Amino acid sequence: MNFHISTSNRIELVDITREVLFEVGKSGVDDGIAMVYVPHATATLLINENERGLVSDITGAITRLIDWDRAYEHDRIDDNAASHITSALLGCSLTLPVTGGQLVRGTWQNIFLVELDGPRRRRVVVKVIGE
Repeated sequence: MNFHISTSNRIELVDITREVLFEVGKSGVDDGIAMVYVPHATATLLINENERGLVSDITGAITRLIDWDRAYEHDRIDDNAASHITSALLGCSLTLPVTGGQLVRGTWQNIFLVELDGPRRRRVVVKVIGE
């Protein structure tokens, strides 16, 4: 199961919780795990609160995590090395439990696609395993 998300900015967080919940519900799995994966080298996933100030803070922290103005060797090819490095550090998949047919997450936990080289169209894969 997968879906696509279009991003608008070079770096942005897109809340994909609703789409993931829909895919988990479609699976019919009552008890198991859901793996969420982005098959991209310059995007990542994270779980956190969807509060505007916090989303802005996370975006700012991402831009400070890696030196985006440095001349990396990979930039000779694509000019997006900082995006690749950030993605490598943050990871491209999440695994969450499914109980009673519902994705288990905390009260303030939403799932975000983190765009690091946008704007782009990204694919998100959701695999639900269980019974």
